Amino acid sequence: MNEKKRLIAIVGSLRKGSYNRKLALEAKKIIGDRAEFEILDYNEVPFFCQDIEFPPPDSVLKIREKVKNADAIWFFSPEYNHYFSGVLKNLIDWLSRPISEEIPQVLRGKPAAVSGIALGMFGAGIAQDHLVSLLSILNMRIMNQPRLTIPSAFQQVDENDELNLHISRGFLEQQTEAFLKFIHN
Repeated sequence: MNEKKRLIAIVGSLRKGSYNRKLALEAKKIIGDRAEFEILDYNEVPFFCQDIEFPPPDSVLKIREKVKNADAIWFFSPEYNHYFSGVLKNLIDWLSRPISEEIPQVLRGKPAAVSGIALGMFGAGIAQDHLVSLLSILNMRIMNQPRLTIPSAFQQVDENDELNLHISRGFLEQQTEAFLKFIHN
């Protein structure tokens, strides 16, 4: 693994204090300097609408360019009513559209991993199944195992609302190592 890969983390929650954002930051610590790791900021991406698809808004152009230049995408998704979030679906809708008649969508063939922490006892597992189904349709190369689902988020945080992955850290480390190997194959 000589070549440093560029990973984009897409967090399925826009909340700054999101547990999934904190989980992504923990993954970044584990990766260290073995890969470039950026959490995608897509707060300004508007609702998808064909009326503004061509030319797309600048915020969409910037996001597409970052994803296009990434070697892999790591999704960190919460679970809302047994599904992934609407903001994540909206982002994927934009990314799934062709850039132009000559340039296809930017997700095709990209390696992807899926992780999530949620308040409920399923740990975002049901939402991940829906997300993996969608990503498969978009022809992403998904690392199906190991996937990380962390349940009962309130039990994974300390008194300052910071993640304390005393139980799950080893699983995050395993998934991180597996994903780094996956993207180099």
